[in-house]
Order: sequence, then C-alpha cells, then structure tokens
Amino acid sequence: MTDVASAQSASSEATPLPPVVVEQTAVPAKAKTKKKSAAKKSSAPSNVATAPSAGAAASQGVGTTARAGSLSVPNTGEARDIIQQTPGGVELVPASAYKTSTPATTIKDVLDYVPGVFVQPKWGDDTRLSIRGSSLSRNYHLRGLQLYMDGIPINTADGFGDFQEIDPTAYRYVEVYKGANALRYGANSLGGAINFVMPTGYDADVFGTRIDVGSFGFHKMAVSSGGVSGPADYFITGTWQEVDGFRDHSWGESARGSMNVGYRLSEDVETRFYVNGNWVRQRIPGSVTKQSALTSPETAAASNVLLDQQRNIDTLHFANKTTIRLAPGTLLEVGAFTSDRHLMHPIYRWLDYKYNDYGGFARLTDESQIGGYRNRMIVGANIQNGTVAAKQYTDLAGAKKGNLLSDVDNDSTNFSFYAENSFYFMRDVALVAGTQYLNASREATVRYTTVGDQSGESDFNLWSPKVGLLWDVDRSWQVFANISRSAEIPSFGENTVGSPFLAEAQRATTYEIGTRGDRRDYNWDLSIYRAEIDNELQCITVMYNACSVTNADSTVHQGVEAGFGAVIAKALLVGGRKPDELWLRTAYTFNDFFFDGDSKWGDNTLPGAPRHMVRTELLYKHPSGVYFGPNIEWVPEAYYVDNANTLKTEAYAIWGTKLGFDNGGPITAYIEGRNLSDEHYIASASIAGDLKGVDSAVFEPGNGRAFYAGVQYKW
Repeated sequence: MTDVASAQSASSEATPLPPVVVEQTAVPAKAKTKKKSAAKKSSAPSNVATAPSAGAAASQGVGTTARAGSLSVPNTGEARDIIQQTPGGVELVPASAYKTSTPATTIKDVLDYVPGVFVQPKWGDDTRLSIRGSSLSRNYHLRGLQLYMDGIPINTADGFGDFQEIDPTAYRYVEVYKGANALRYGANSLGGAINFVMPTGYDADVFGTRIDVGSFGFHKMAVSSGGVSGPADYFITGTWQEVDGFRDHSWGESARGSMNVGYRLSEDVETRFYVNGNWVRQRIPGSVTKQSALTSPETAAASNVLLDQQRNIDTLHFANKTTIRLAPGTLLEVGAFTSDRHLMHPIYRWLDYKYNDYGGFARLTDESQIGGYRNRMIVGANIQNGTVAAKQYTDLAGAKKGNLLSDVDNDSTNFSFYAENSFYFMRDVALVAGTQYLNASREATVRYTTVGDQSGESDFNLWSPKVGLLWDVDRSWQVFANISRSAEIPSFGENTVGSPFLAEAQRATTYEIGTRGDRRDYNWDLSIYRAEIDNELQCITVMYNACSVTNADSTVHQGVEAGFGAVIAKALLVGGRKPDELWLRTAYTFNDFFFDGDSKWGDNTLPGAPRHMVRTELLYKHPSGVYFGPNIEWVPEAYYVDNANTLKTEAYAIWGTKLGFDNGGPITAYIEGRNLSDEHYIASASIAGDLKGVDSAVFEPGNGRAFYAGVQYKW
C-alpha cells in the first residue's frame, strides 16, 4: 500500500508508519489540526476509535466496520484498513499524494505511481488506461475496468467507461483494485476497478479553493466546502478548467460539480445523497503517423481539423446510499442510482447518443467469530440496466450534422451476485474464498439504417470463483496469494464497426502472489501474476480510429508490479526530532503479454503496452514544509502496435522537477516542470491487425515541455 502524506494529514487519517510508493509525492508536513465547529464535533460518533494500520487491524482483530465519522463513507485510514484485507494487488492513493503538488487535471496525476497501471493522457481528459493489460486494443475511452464514485457505478450499463466525468480535485482518496481483487464491489474483469471517494462533512475543510495555471493555455479554478450541523453533513465542490492544448485542434473547456449530503437517522443508520454533473467540450487532434508524432508532434490529423472533430458530453448522476449498523461488526449498505448522459461527438460520423442508466445495490459486511476463529464475510448483489439511443449522421465539414445514417436502441441488463469470506484459521492467516455470478444481456434494436446496422441479442451466464491466502506477518507486513477467474462481455462502445454480438465473453484464470508493507523509513508493494485468457476481446482499428470487435484464441498476460519508497538520507541540513529527509520512490511495471498458439498470430507479442515502464522520483523534504526534486518516466523498449508485430513505437525517457510548500497549514503551493528536455515521444497508440510495417496514423504524441503552478487555500 502507498501512503505517506496521509499519515501527515489530519489526525483522523494518521497511521504510525508511512505506507508505500504512491504517497511519497506528498510533502513532508507537520500533522495538521483541522478546525471544526462545536456542532461538527458533537455530531460525530464518540464511541468509535480510529482504526490502526491494516496489518495491526488484522492481527489484533480490530473490526474494519468501525467508523470514526461518517457511517456510510470510511475516512482514509479506515479505507486503508478495509482494502488491505484483500489477498491481492490493491492500492489506496490519498488526495494528499497529488492534489497539493500537481495540477490534478487527469487520472495520470492520480495513478502515476501505482505499479501495474499504464496510464497516458492523449488529449484533454481522454486517457489511455490499462491495468494488467486490460483493454489493450481500446485506444479511446475505457473497457475492461469498472469505475465507481463512492462505490456507486459510473460506467454505462454495457461496461463502457469515460474519463471525462472524473475530477481528481474532488476526491479524498482513490482505491485501485487490480483484476478479480475488485470482488468487494462485485466487479470481476481483467482490469479490476477504481473507486473515487469524495470527502464528507466529517473530514472536509470548511472552505477550500485553488487556482492553477500552466503551459498550452491551461487555467483551472476549484472551490469546495464541507461541514456538519447536528445529524446532517455535506460536501460540495466545483471545478472549471480550460486549455488550448499542446497539439493543434485540442482545445477544451469543462465544468464539473459534485456534492454529497448525509443525514444520521440514528446512531446506527445513515443515509447519503449524491449529485454529480459534468459539462465538457473538447476538440480531438486525432492519431498521426509515427514520423509525424516524432518530428511534428503538435500537428493534428488533417481529417480531424477538416471535420472539426469533437467530443462533447453533458452528464448528470443521482444516487443514494443508506448504511445500517445491524450489530457491532455488521453493516448493511443499500442504494440506488440513475445517470443521464448526452454525447455529441462529430468524428467520421456525427454521433448523437443519449444514455440512460439506472440500478441498485445491496452489500452486507459481517465481522464475527466462528468456533472461536475470526471471520469476515461480504455478500452483495448489483443491478445495472441501461439504454443508449444511438443516432449517427453524416459529418459535414465544420462539425455540421448531415443526413441521418442510423438510429439504434442499445439495451443492456446486468445482475450480479457475489460473496467473499475470510476465515482466520490461524491468528494471523486467513483463507479467503469467494465467487461472482453474472447474468447479462445485450440487445440492439435497429429503427433505421443506411449503413448495415443489424438487430441482435446476446445473453451471458457466468460464474467466477476465487480463493486466496492472506498472512499478516506482523503489524505492518503482509504476504498474499490468490487464484481467480474473471469474466468480461463485449460492450457496444461508441466507435465500433460491425456487430458486438459476434464476439464471445472473455474469460481468464489469474494466479497471483505478492507482499506489501511499511517500515519507519521504507515501504514496498510487490505483485507477481499470470493471467491465462480465452477469447480475449480486441478492438482492432480499421478506419478513422474506429475499431472492429473480435476475439483472440488464447493469450497470456503476466508481469511484475513493484513499488518501493525509502528515506535514503536524513539530517542533511536540519537535525533534531524532525530532521529533513531525502525520499526516493519508484514504481516499476513489467508486462509480458503474448498470443498463445493463436491460429492467426501464433505466439506473437500482444501490442499496445510497453514491456518495461519505470516512474521514479527523488524528493527533498524540509521540516519547514518546502520540498523539491526531480522525477523520471522511462520506457526503455519500444512496443508493437499491431498483432502481426510489424510496426513499433519508440523508446523514450522524459524528466521533470517540482518545487513546493506544504507545512500542513492553510496555504500550499507548487511549481512543476514536465518533459523539461522537450522530448518528442509517443505516449500511446491504437492497435491494428497487420500494418505490414507501413507507417500508419495510429500514434498519439506526448506533450512537449510544460510548466504548471498552483496555490491552494483552506480553512
């Protein structure tokens, strides 16, 4: 686990040891004392102590259902205790790891130091994200990974995900569950799940604001407020952002807002309402040839400029979650949600899509004893249904809507049941077993077409079991292992050609072993895994970055995810009880993905992800709150962009630096430089079948030299 800065923040989130890798970006700081009103203090439960670190919680039998503030939303320390009950690769990234030291604009700012995660921004908020090789061939938006806000799904019902609804500024912490380790929420895909968690009134600042500026016309402003009054609490935040963009035709502007309001009906019952809205307008520069990406990275694809290609979206989410403490150690959570999205997306066609998704969930967590042995059980069910009214028009020059080409209703239904049980047959060793059942259907009804759309329906009934071991070696050291099955069914997507009904469900068996821990001056996180996959879903680029969904035969994804952080020097300039420190942190990912005797591609390397990726930072931290240091992102080997292995990207190394101030007080500030050598490099690429070595327009160049600065104030 990764968490250094959270240990330096509010006392309700403090831990005695600095956890692993992700958090060392945060600033060295004195423990901050948060001012709270008398009403705020009196409304918080007084009979629950803050939980210790995960290893201690497990070995001492401290229940992870304990809550020091909100009953429905764990604070950072409590969430860390819960996530570390997982016998597999998981990470918790506190907001203090990135919010005060970066512009916090993309999901890359959040996940940059999480090993096993390949995350590269393309343009605006769109990002290439893959965990353990999930959705390698989908170079736009997201598939194979579940996104949640406070445990409530934000993917569309068919599994499609969208980064444009993510505001890194809004969250208290982010949970990353890799692969089938996301069973706690009933998610069970190869990539796993990411849960973005907002503050509540119990752990929010009364008022906060930030202003950020940077290269390529970047401007951002955010405000937030939170508090408690009697049994009620609230948190609300809003962010406005605009950017001209590094590349031509990559201008964007957005406004995002999120709010939650909780009400304590009794000491053991709390209900919480959520609202999230987004307004996003974004131009698309498009993919270019390798030569163009490396010699003229600012240049946009000519067709994107001619058609004025864009991706504009309006979204509105409503949800409720009610938590009931049935008994000491037993929590029941029930909730419902609905989402409306309107996508206005002129590309090679003018896409006008209206999404309506709705559903509900129930989850029971029980911590008790069986025959004198400690036991932890989670049982839950999810329903998520949705309809997409998908209309496509001809796209005339200048993003003008032409004649109607097709009108299709895409309907998705999903019901899943899941259970996971951790039985401590020894004081410090748990046997973990679980399963998920998924019943899903996808149906397309063609109302009008001139482009060959076809009606169709697919149904899926899939079981995915899991078994593992979790050993708490001591209070701050864990060893784990698991074997799990995962399942993923085709999504409609928005940019596919051909019928998804021709594709089969992707199935995988994953073997994993690892360890995590934190000591006073160092911490670590290591996972080694192998996933054997049948019918891996690929979305092969065919034209204009649209893709055709197909299944591979057998494939293998295996790799190493390693995170490490350490104080390599102390008292360089300042000694005493709080000396200055020099922190090193590193996230290393090794990817070995390949076809396994495929009838067409043999044993070729799977395209789309680098074999090695290193992200490292050396940060000097002064007890006054000043910090500074360099960082490096290094991809030492090029990777293929087609199944035939005929065309590659280029290896690259870029470096940056940051200087900031954070002493735990009301004012923080930072200055950050990125890609200071102004390297021309390829950040990501679309995936094709066989490019025959011909340089093709499938490459996305990374940003050039950039500088950012920001100031935050809170009280």
